[in-house]
Amino acid sequence: MLSWDEFDKEPTASTGAPVAVPETVTSAAASKPIEQAAPTASVETPDASEAMSSDNDALRRAKQAVEALDASSGIEELEGTANRVAVDDKAMINCRADLNQLVPFKYDWAWQKYLDGCANHWMPQEVNMNADIALWKNPQGLTADERLIVKRNLGFFSTADSLVANNLVLAIYRLITNPECRQYILRQAFEEAIHTHAYQYCIESLSMDEGEIFNMYHEVPSVAKKASWGLKYTQELSDPNFTTGTIEKDQTLLKNLIAFYCCLEGIFFYCGFTQILSMGRRNKMTGTSEQFQYILRDESMHLNFGIDMINQIKFENPQIWTDEFKQTATQMILEATQLEIEYARDTMPRGVLGMNASMMEEYLQFIANRRLIQIGLPAQFVGVENPFPWMSEIMDLRKEKNFFETRVIEYQTGGALSWD
Repeated sequence: MLSWDEFDKEPTASTGAPVAVPETVTSAAASKPIEQAAPTASVETPDASEAMSSDNDALRRAKQAVEALDASSGIEELEGTANRVAVDDKAMINCRADLNQLVPFKYDWAWQKYLDGCANHWMPQEVNMNADIALWKNPQGLTADERLIVKRNLGFFSTADSLVANNLVLAIYRLITNPECRQYILRQAFEEAIHTHAYQYCIESLSMDEGEIFNMYHEVPSVAKKASWGLKYTQELSDPNFTTGTIEKDQTLLKNLIAFYCCLEGIFFYCGFTQILSMGRRNKMTGTSEQFQYILRDESMHLNFGIDMINQIKFENPQIWTDEFKQTATQMILEATQLEIEYARDTMPRGVLGMNASMMEEYLQFIANRRLIQIGLPAQFVGVENPFPWMSEIMDLRKEKNFFETRVIEYQTGGALSWD
């Protein structure tokens, strides 16, 4: 092992051992004049004055750059943001106020949803998947129809939440001009990443064919149609040159919000959630069901936030909420409902888990009516009711299983826990 003492030894040969110099050679060499060494290639070093001149030039350029940031250019860069922001300066879209100033809040509901999301934090690894693994490996553990439901839903959701996250990051965040709403959007984007992680965790735990599951949105028509329908509303907004500020462009943004909040998260997710949670109610795939229950809780908050944002934009920009646009929004929700009904028929060709495609169709029509009413549009399906009232209970109570007991308790992160 090399020790620091090695550096005090005689010069060494390439092997690293000290060079042995015969005593006779040493004494002989001492009596002779030292021979001049062979000429070597000279290495030019910059003249000190040249280096100093170069440093001075760099310093001069730095000073000029700083001077260029004087008041005039700074105000041009931050036009409309030179003064302190007042609440009335804030707006959901097309706002000229400084977006870096979080307070004062204009939309307290947005900040509260951010705080609720933080208190709602969870991670996939917290869920024990051992029972699911044993059941999935058992040839008699699940029926063929039940296995189809698990695979189809993991196939759809494993990419659906990535589509939502990409839409948030590449399109929505840039165009929503309110800091407290942006704060929640950042939280939502992180939650979408957790959801994608959860699906991957389930797929990996169950040793599924990852190529088959993750490519369903390309290869299975009922899954591919839903993904394709959502993607078309991202394409125009994800162009970095897209800006709002005209009625047409503002309507394009609003269509995106309706597509992703009311349709993708508000309708497309409900068949799959109902199916997996129904399995959990029957003590099957309990770990996967628990993951989906946490995800549904998050998605319920995403949906409520999105609807609040849509209604606020409508209130602040009544000129874009035309009769023609109302028809467009209604048509979008009806299309999404029909796509989800087709997905239900594909995943449930026969009755399973106490439900069938006909019951799911009524449930989705019931959900569609709620989405329409929530954004100020008339319901389109007369006389439909909720055939799965237990789903509303799961969403509304926001409760979780205690990992050490069988009773149900409020779920909170450590920073939000109350020991009273």
